[in-house]
Amino acid sequence: MRKTLTTLQTMRNKGEKIAMLTCYDASFATLLETQGVDVLLVGDSLGMVLQGHETTLPVTIEDMVYHTECVVRGSEQAFIIVDMPFGTSQASPRETFAYAAQLMAAGAQMVKIEGGTEMVETVHFLTSRGIPVCSHLGLTPQSVHQLGGYKVQGKGDVAAQKMLQDALALQQAGAGMVLMEAIPAALAAEVTAQLGVPTIGIGAGADCSGQVLVVYDILGIYPGKKARFVKDYMQGATSIAQAVANYVAEVKSGAFPAVENSF
Repeated sequence: MRKTLTTLQTMRNKGEKIAMLTCYDASFATLLETQGVDVLLVGDSLGMVLQGHETTLPVTIEDMVYHTECVVRGSEQAFIIVDMPFGTSQASPRETFAYAAQLMAAGAQMVKIEGGTEMVETVHFLTSRGIPVCSHLGLTPQSVHQLGGYKVQGKGDVAAQKMLQDALALQQAGAGMVLMEAIPAALAAEVTAQLGVPTIGIGAGADCSGQVLVVYDILGIYPGKKARFVKDYMQGATSIAQAVANYVAEVKSGAFPAVENSF
């Protein structure tokens, strides 16, 4: 039986860490959930790791629908979250709903939308109509040009307070999960403590409800620059399956991320 948002909320309430990895195809979907991965994120990161683009911006809704269908066919138990690609959630709430509906029809159980309080109306529109939303704060790759590159976000009291306010507003609007990327660990811990929904970190310290990484990063096969929060789990592993199992074990125990993987 496939995990649900209720399953993840129960894990968060019990203090059981949530292990998430990106996934883009059926074969990896089967392998990842067999090794205990709770959530498969069909990420628009596929634009970089699969398609060879420099950013996630060229990824289309058709790309996301196709890869969602592949992942769903290859899995039976994992919860499926899918990124809303660039240009699909920045439209009006009604247009965003139409795009999100395509992803839900393809098998998504939740869509992930980048942005803070500016997305409150959209999040409320979707969640009040049956589409669960994971909000994405901090380093938001679709806004990489506006942010001036891939930089740590939420540094300083003003920026930190805004992020906390964004997270609370998005939760109030109906977001069932909040993902935080590349922010100070102390800030992520504070946000996690104040929210009632699960938080997922990527470069956000060990105090989040769970962790996510790009699967190609943990296998050491993405040729691009490796971020500080990435760990190569193929080192010391005899197979891809063992590397994934080691990642899951370290997330569950709280060993990952370590201080050297945090900001």
